[in-house]
Amino acid sequence: MTVMNRRNTAFVASVLLAVSAALASGLASGPASGVASGQARPERIVSVVPALTETLFAIGAGDDVVGVGTFDTHPPEVATRPRVGGLLDPDMEQIFALRPDLVVFHGSQQDQIEQVTRAGIDTFTYVHGGVDDTLTVIRRLGARTDRQADAEQLAASIEDRLAALRTRLAGRDRPRVLLVFGREPGSLRNVYASGGTGFLHDMLEAAGGENVFAELPRESLPLTSEAILTAAPDVIVELTYDERMAASSQASEIAVWDRLSSVPAVRDRRVHLLLGNQFVQPGPRMADATEAIARALHPDAF
Repeated sequence: MTVMNRRNTAFVASVLLAVSAALASGLASGPASGVASGQARPERIVSVVPALTETLFAIGAGDDVVGVGTFDTHPPEVATRPRVGGLLDPDMEQIFALRPDLVVFHGSQQDQIEQVTRAGIDTFTYVHGGVDDTLTVIRRLGARTDRQADAEQLAASIEDRLAALRTRLAGRDRPRVLLVFGREPGSLRNVYASGGTGFLHDMLEAAGGENVFAELPRESLPLTSEAILTAAPDVIVELTYDERMAASSQASEIAVWDRLSSVPAVRDRRVHLLLGNQFVQPGPRMADATEAIARALHPDAF
């Protein structure tokens, strides 16, 4: 296995674990906690959540970020910050050494949250949810960092762009789509797709698609080839976070789906591979990601 594939596998594992933990913890309690009025504006922030690290920079709090997670890549400025691990491997010694006054964790990292809280350090906790939950998180993070106006502007911009997409695509036929966000490279093993809840499902609907698994109330579904054959999607959209994948590798990965030649999407050459972690890290680029899916489903609309 190449270094890149090992990194990709680790990232898929972290994404799947985060989704599973979110479902286990329950989203009814809200997408974020640890936000209370009267708290001081943080000046030293550590974030191990890529989407929220990116959000911090987008709302003008980037100068306050002193540590970032393993998989944080956006914006480019994160490369200048110390790495402190991620969902699966947080380096607590490094986190404490950075003397943060706010640490952003995934909601599933309960042991780490308790350690930091016992040390008298505030936390902001995050779990996956739908598009509306993401927008709420952006606004709450803005409130916690005293960047309310910038956070509101960012959230409103995403809302406006998604509304414009829905208007543009209104009245068009909605193809039945299989939205895949994980599988073993070069094979159809360990395929994971969006179910009928969560931000990926919401993005797909805003992009003018009908999720073939909309009736299954789960964010993440492990799929067999038989299940894909039975679902018979009109379009397959596969998301990959490896934005540097060479054109030849992209062609090879699309060709993997030829093994299911009776699936309408494969038969009609409507298999799309979309590159970039903006598709699996709901945050400031969510509208960009949704529009990219819409362009794959409805190219004539653009």
